Amino acid sequence: MSVAARSSALIASRVVFFSQLHFVFDYEKNEAMSVANKEAYPFADIDLSRRLERAEMLSNAEFVEARASLYPASDAQWIEVAGARAMYDGVKSPLTQTFGLGLFQSVTRADMEVIEEFYHERLAPVFHEISPLADPSALALLNERGYQPVEFTSVMFRPILDEMPSSASEKIRVRLADESEQELWAKTAAKGWSELTEFAEVMEDLMQVTARRSGALSFLAELDGRAVAAGAMMIHDRVALLAGASTIPQYRKQGAQLALLNSRLHYAASRGCDLAMMCAQPGSGSQRNAERHGFRIAYTRIKWQLNRNA
Repeated sequence: MSVAARSSALIASRVVFFSQLHFVFDYEKNEAMSVANKEAYPFADIDLSRRLERAEMLSNAEFVEARASLYPASDAQWIEVAGARAMYDGVKSPLTQTFGLGLFQSVTRADMEVIEEFYHERLAPVFHEISPLADPSALALLNERGYQPVEFTSVMFRPILDEMPSSASEKIRVRLADESEQELWAKTAAKGWSELTEFAEVMEDLMQVTARRSGALSFLAELDGRAVAAGAMMIHDRVALLAGASTIPQYRKQGAQLALLNSRLHYAASRGCDLAMMCAQPGSGSQRNAERHGFRIAYTRIKWQLNRNA
């Protein structure tokens, strides 16, 4: 988002896109996969929120570190304040915001001043993505300092069973891309989003950085030996964060996305993970499809933006 993109209409359009970029899975309605028993779902309490938010926070910090390594002149970096990570990945990046504010410790005015100065020095807008289970001190300070809500996100999760199916299609082969295939993975993932022409210039760049972040697990789905879809996964504290899934348009509706989902969950189970997470726009088709495949809404997260004119 650009600094000038303050109108709610423009923010909303970019919110939909970036939510899709990082978390959405467009499954065929008739596809099915194993769903965990009700007893396996943990309560949606602060402990769950801390696990889910920490997984996303650390994953995004790794993205920023990858950006800094690939493009030293980008000034990409993060700082830790009050247990949260304030990240800068460029003025237009959706990752330029904080994660985890108020969730791991209370927040003070001094903490907010440090964070705001971090972004002001870089001429970047100030955004905070806040869990509803965060300490009340965060909400009080957001209101006091003139922040406005600009985005809602459904944070979703499902248990990972001990035995997950490794694939859902006999035609589709899913495998981990090796280090020499980072370029192939990035190009395949970018082609899957080629219909979103507004973001064509930044798409492959985002995918290139995603493929090179520390700890990234990049999966390719192949049809007749050709890469037709891509998906990523990051693992932190036994939480598997599913991200970056897309299918090249002409190869859709052949089961690639469900095969990618099952393969990633199968891999996560083999690594000892007990939870998978993803996010979606509330009420979207992506949310409904995720719920069909065993995901539940843990809570609705709010993104807040500082109104500099307040």
